[in-house]
Amino acid sequence: MTRLSSAFAKGHPALVTFITAGDGDTAANLDALVEGGADVIELGMPFTDPMADGPAIQAANLRSLGKGTTTADIFAIAAAFRRRHPQVPLVLMGYANPMVRRGPEWFAAEAAKAGVDGVICVDIPPEEDEALGPALRAAGVAPIRLATPTTDAARLPAVLEGSSGFLYYVSVAGITGKQQAALASIEENVARLKAATDLPVAVGFGVRTPAQAAEIARVADGAVVGSALVELIGQYGVQAPDHVRRLTASLAEAVHGVGNMSLGSSLRA
Repeated sequence: MTRLSSAFAKGHPALVTFITAGDGDTAANLDALVEGGADVIELGMPFTDPMADGPAIQAANLRSLGKGTTTADIFAIAAAFRRRHPQVPLVLMGYANPMVRRGPEWFAAEAAKAGVDGVICVDIPPEEDEALGPALRAAGVAPIRLATPTTDAARLPAVLEGSSGFLYYVSVAGITGKQQAALASIEENVARLKAATDLPVAVGFGVRTPAQAAEIARVADGAVVGSALVELIGQYGVQAPDHVRRLTASLAEAVHGVGNMSLGSSLRA
């Protein structure tokens, strides 16, 4: 099993967390996520035009870029994380330009060398998979795709083709951190996705509190929390790791507490 598949095979839903590379003390914040109980960690690659992100992650991108964070710095952060945490899955999430400007083979090779498990590229659609997907797969790095409420039955096969690791369901047609979809809508769409794939389905966008994360965990294989953690880093700076650890622990308790028996039980009945 890969680190990613193991993370979704623990007998409980997975907590997937996100922070931005280069924002605050990234190493300490990553350690705090692990100590708090995160099952999968997404490390955001700062970009000048983060079109899918709301104010919290936009601000984190600006803070990171203002410090001069480079792609090389991100790979160094990832490699150091892998040495400290050999078993915790790490996923890079970001936009196409930093991933392909030196060539997809270079990016994929560097990601594999740094111990990265998967890559989410927000703005390369599955129809343009050749821009990055073949290089990632050849390097043993999972291309993780996004599905949305508007991903219909005609397009879903293209989204799933060549995807691995897990499927990230974006629960709202909007930007990160601003609103949350109705649980009934999430449940219906997760059921539709799981009928089409054996990949675990993790739900993100608008998931901020332990109660919200637990609701998601009852109908999906994982809950993704990003903006709430990023806001703590913006608010507390170098003091953020303790706050990140505490919020992660409360999220993990809520998500893991749902347990395997109720994981998507209404979907499989």
